[in-house]
Parts: sequence; structure tokens; C-alpha cells
Amino acid sequence: MRRGLLIILSSPSGAGKSTLARRLMQWDPTMRFSVSATTRTPRPGEVEGQDYYFLDKEAFRASVEAGEMLEHAEVFGNFYGSPRKPVEQALEAGRDVLFDVDWQGAQQIRNSALGRDSLSIFILPPSIPELERRLRFRAQDSDETIHRRMEKSRDEISHWAEYDYVLVNEDLHETEERLQHIITAQRLRRQQQPALTDHVRLLNREFDAR
Repeated sequence: MRRGLLIILSSPSGAGKSTLARRLMQWDPTMRFSVSATTRTPRPGEVEGQDYYFLDKEAFRASVEAGEMLEHAEVFGNFYGSPRKPVEQALEAGRDVLFDVDWQGAQQIRNSALGRDSLSIFILPPSIPELERRLRFRAQDSDETIHRRMEKSRDEISHWAEYDYVLVNEDLHETEERLQHIITAQRLRRQQQPALTDHVRLLNREFDAR
């Protein structure tokens, strides 16, 4: 049995990471999506425990202080974080855990005790005008919010070189295929296959028995 991966997807808002995350889950149904906790107000259609765990700020801070969050960050005045325990359980069971987080969350995950199992991928838009078009096309945010997201995008993009892989999401299907190839290769890393040690010991015993 292999050890699971912490698959980190980051991008400026509107570059496609949430869509790609959903497609990866369809590609491999055994993959677990890390449901984040947040202090923001639920959007229409969002379900508690499925889309997010909705907490007030006091409860969120208590979880952070207790070491129950693998990563956390403040975004647009709201807190977001990833509960640690379900992630650890999934990795030990050989299941990959998918994270849709910003660069701050990615940095904290890489620097955590579970960082050795991480695979970080940054998604870039093909252009800034296209990024804004995608934000407006999904019709989820006000003009003021879109303006704030566009201003924040420059800072987010500046962290692209901190990631293991960087993909330009010009064609969604092509980007999805590249993600699948990257994940497949990472699953075969020596450190993700703890059973290899026992297998090599067996081979050595077979040598000794000749």
C-alpha cells in the first residue's frame, strides 16, 4: 500500500483551480477533498460539511490555538483553514487529499509535519483580461469584490515559483490531462511506497539463499 499525497492546487481567483479540483475528483473517486473551515457567510447552495465547515471567529481561533488546523489564513476579512486529523487519517490509509488553497495555505502545508507528502501545483491564467472575464462570467461576485480579487491576483501570482509545478490554464482539458500525469508520477515516488523496503529485504534474502 502506498502512502497518500497532499495535493495542493493554488491560483488567483478565476484561473480555474476549483473546476480542475472537481475534475480530478471525478478522475479518481478515491481522492478525498479537504473540506475547509471558514468564518465567512455561506453562499447560496453551499452545504455545511460538504462545501465548508462554517465557524464563528471565536471557534475558529480556538481550533487554531489547539493545533487542529493544518493551515489557516485570513482572506478578505474571513478566516479559512484545513482540519488536520482527517488529512492524517487519509494519508495513512493510502488516500490522496486535495487542497484548494491560496499561497499562504500552501506554504504552511509544505512547512508542516506532513510537508514531505505534499505535491504543490500553481495554476496561471493565460492572460489578465481573460482572468477578469472568467470572474465576471461566473456571476458570483459584485463589481467591488471582482475589483478586490483582481488587485489581489498580482500578489498571488508573484508566488508561482514556490510551487513544484506550474501550469498555464489556457485549455481546461489539456490542463486536466497534465495534472493527471503529474499526480500519477508523484504517486510512484519512492517515499510514497513504504512497502518497497520490505520488498528489497525479501530480494536480499533470496540472494543469500542462492
